[in-house]
Amino acid sequence: MSASLEKGIHALKEQINAPVASFFSSCVRCGLCAEACLFFTETGNPKYTPIHKLEPMRRVWQQEYTFWGRFAKALGLSKPVTDKELGDWETLVYDSCTLCGRCSMVCPVGNDITYMIRKMREGMAASGHAPEGLVGATKLAVTVGSPMGVKLPALQAQIRQVEAETGLKVPVNVEGADYMLLLSSMEIMNFPEFIGAVAKILDKAKVSWTISSEAFEATNSGIQIGVSEIAAELVQRIVDAADKLKVKNVISPECGHAYMAIRWEGPNLVGKPFSFRVVHVLELLDELRADGRLKLSSKETQRLTYHDPCQVSRRGGVVDQPRRLMDMVAENFDEMPESGTMNWCCGAGGGVSSNERADDLRLQVFKRKKAQLEAVKPDALVSACSNCRIHLEDGLEKYGMDIPVLSLTETIAEHLADE
Repeated sequence: MSASLEKGIHALKEQINAPVASFFSSCVRCGLCAEACLFFTETGNPKYTPIHKLEPMRRVWQQEYTFWGRFAKALGLSKPVTDKELGDWETLVYDSCTLCGRCSMVCPVGNDITYMIRKMREGMAASGHAPEGLVGATKLAVTVGSPMGVKLPALQAQIRQVEAETGLKVPVNVEGADYMLLLSSMEIMNFPEFIGAVAKILDKAKVSWTISSEAFEATNSGIQIGVSEIAAELVQRIVDAADKLKVKNVISPECGHAYMAIRWEGPNLVGKPFSFRVVHVLELLDELRADGRLKLSSKETQRLTYHDPCQVSRRGGVVDQPRRLMDMVAENFDEMPESGTMNWCCGAGGGVSSNERADDLRLQVFKRKKAQLEAVKPDALVSACSNCRIHLEDGLEKYGMDIPVLSLTETIAEHLADE
């Protein structure tokens, strides 16, 4: 057995904790998870059945932790997991799973298949079977601080542009502010309007806020690739910056996995509670709305629908807030079928969009979102995740659908009342 394979098998064994073992034991092979996965529904290929993506890990569990599995292994009657098999499974684990969690929602025995995929990726990464795109993004996140290689001067340039356009000051490294805003690289490079939108809203609401020059990146590629040590290191940078500036709250931006990483995974990764509260930007906007501090002078008149980012809504619990905000800013808001916690993934999360080899597949499975949109026929599509936003634009272009994709935060900022 090669050193990398031995390390990978050992990593898989280490990840087989009590929940994973109970999930494998209770799986009844009903196939409902397949019908909940857009990679299966849009291809019809049974290899994309979510539980099937875990087959190597299931065999390790069976051979190492069950009586009959150990018995068969001792007699040479069970097939060992090989390095080639892990290599063959890499595309299934990384290219055809966005960690969206829809399969976990429908499992009749309550198995969290998304959690199991996360554990599977730990072993894959340890054995050297992780996609080149995610490996590169993770290295940049560790060495530079951003998976896209965005450095502080790039952010500073965007801030200067925002300040020139809005006439507002974007506060940086302000100690004692109530809120510290995080950003994803995509927002800095692709959608810098988000920074301006937040500045306008928080200025009107009289909210004390800042950005840290030492930890402004919210994206956590350590979670996407499956290396907990890196994920913890990236979270700790944010914790250190927030503690240094003595902020009371940290705002997660319009990025699904960023919210999942810092809000729900963060304290477990660093091994202690935060000294601050984590709030998604939509949660903050809804709180300001409820307090009467978010006031609009007009509404969007075009027909709008809302795409729920999986990690924000289904996995993160931010479901009602965006709908209250949509009702506030839109005269004509229409839900897509199967919305909210059962919304269909755009097809690009979980690091899939970082893998160029997966481009054809993620655009193929976009047909599920296409069908949802065709049922509503909106004038524009609103979302709250920059990664979703980019892929939604790609998918709409691919299928010739002329539907603009809007940010909910930016849309609200456009309709702020003067007083």
